[in-house]
Amino acid sequence: MNKILIIDGSNLLFQMFYGMPSRITGKDGRHIQGTLGFIGALLKMVRQTTPSHLVVVFDGECENERSNINPDYKANRKDFSQIPEEETPFSQLPDIYAALDFLGVRHTETTVCETDDLIAGYAFTYGGDNEIIISSHDSDFFQLITNQVYVLRYRGESTVICDKRYIINKFGVLPSQYADLKAITGDKADNIIGAEKVGPKNAALLLRDYQSLDGVLQNAHMISKPSIKDSIVRNTERLRNNYKLIKLENNNELPFKLDDIKFSLPSVTTRDILKAINII
Repeated sequence: MNKILIIDGSNLLFQMFYGMPSRITGKDGRHIQGTLGFIGALLKMVRQTTPSHLVVVFDGECENERSNINPDYKANRKDFSQIPEEETPFSQLPDIYAALDFLGVRHTETTVCETDDLIAGYAFTYGGDNEIIISSHDSDFFQLITNQVYVLRYRGESTVICDKRYIINKFGVLPSQYADLKAITGDKADNIIGAEKVGPKNAALLLRDYQSLDGVLQNAHMISKPSIKDSIVRNTERLRNNYKLIKLENNNELPFKLDDIKFSLPSVTTRDILKAINII
């Protein structure tokens, strides 16, 4: 069976750019801590998971259709246009792309959708016959977990690979119910507001009883706790829109086919790669 590692490139870049202990400069004085951390993490993940296929997906500059559903979607994100480019994670993308090219790793920027959508497309298209590991700290990917699809949350030596049991133990729902859960509770990271007075535990209990968000909304009159019933009923339209924002589908053409992303890790270190792309 093939093993496909899909890396949420923008997520990893931000994690490394802001998570490294200090600003590190290369031989020309440019900051390289994001590149250094990114490549080091990628090598560790590859050695940990031993994939036969590898692809890295980055968010490009394109209109976000989810903003048509809710203009406040991700409106809480930092406006990088007000920051000097050399102080942003994006300034290190050219070096990261050069490093990926050196390694022979296929990578792309999204042009008509979000990274989540392309990664979901790979999971839906190839997850039935292959093992897929999605590397990201974006919890939206939890909804994609199956017996053959996993989510890797990179934390160095404390890296966690999340499977179905992880989701059940942590949230009290199946991965297939995770989008329903998040639609009810909201998501501060994406500026999605859920139903007030309905936290994760109560939302999980509702989904245990009624299976899905639709089931909860259709049976809201049967909810025993008045405050929760009132909140669900008053926020019905918002919760339905939340679900549209959160639910991942297979609606976009994939940039690479399976044969395009075959990968074998060469015998190199992070330093070898940084030297090869001429930044140290």
